[in-house]
Amino acid sequence: MSWATSGGPGRITGDGAVTARAPAKVNVHLAVGPLRPDGFHELRTVYLAVSLFDTVTVRRGRGLSLAVTGEGRTAVGAGAVPTDRRNLVWQAAELLAEHAGVAPDAAIAIDKAIPAAAGLAGGSADAAAALVALDALWGTHATRGDLAGLAARLGSDVPFSLHGGVALGSGRGEQLSPVLARRRWDWVLGIAGEGLSTPAVYAELDRLRADGRVPAGTDLDPAEPVIAALRSGPVEALAAALANDLQAPALSLRPDLRRALRAPTAAGAVGALVSGSGPTVAALVEDADAAVRLAATLAGEGVYRTVRAVHGPVHGARLVG
Repeated sequence: MSWATSGGPGRITGDGAVTARAPAKVNVHLAVGPLRPDGFHELRTVYLAVSLFDTVTVRRGRGLSLAVTGEGRTAVGAGAVPTDRRNLVWQAAELLAEHAGVAPDAAIAIDKAIPAAAGLAGGSADAAAALVALDALWGTHATRGDLAGLAARLGSDVPFSLHGGVALGSGRGEQLSPVLARRRWDWVLGIAGEGLSTPAVYAELDRLRADGRVPAGTDLDPAEPVIAALRSGPVEALAAALANDLQAPALSLRPDLRRALRAPTAAGAVGALVSGSGPTVAALVEDADAAVRLAATLAGEGVYRTVRAVHGPVHGARLVG
């Protein structure tokens, strides 16, 4: 049985469609090492999947086609999400078809709730959902290991988008070790108006390190404090352990993010950090009620383009329907 079809409900419907969804992520810990010879940075990160999902629906087609809808389809200042081979979903379809020895024929529709270029791995979520949906549509019977291997070839965050939950990532982020989190964690995501390029943020980190303005990153910060906090709490322990080496370069490129980073704690959040390469700010709160109150406050202040109350951990890419 394929991993996709064993992960939950989901069948080819009367109109020949298969739908899968995958979550956004927050890096509650992100330590970035020096640049490697292959052009990537060595990472030690703790991923948390949160309840903001993109949905991918696939149907039989002639060749590949891709359509994108939803409020997250455009990153202000970065243009619309591409609908050709530049999109990871298109690449995922070609890669799975090649692996399975089938024709890459599918009409693919992405409904985006995860904003583009926001540091939430929306593109990776789309690719993971596409792998799961196309596996079911084409009957490729890919194993979990097969899909994870393909995911790692597509991008550093795609394996976690398949996995979901909480995981420790190493290598360039694609090598995962599951982490047991015994409780729900509530967050408010404040999504700024203009996207940030992940390569640009990494390049800025390298520049700041070359200038001696931030630590060189030769010794990656251990993730044990944040893992221990995720396992047993309390919320103050997790807040104290939050860390992101990409926060400094994101703030350097976008100084206006300093206000966005201060706003949640001023309004009652227990802690806050830039998520991944930004510009989203992830604010940690006590519980779901606190998340609703903080989201309402921040939305009224107009600091962010979009505010979302979310929780985690949640499952990774799986079929729905």
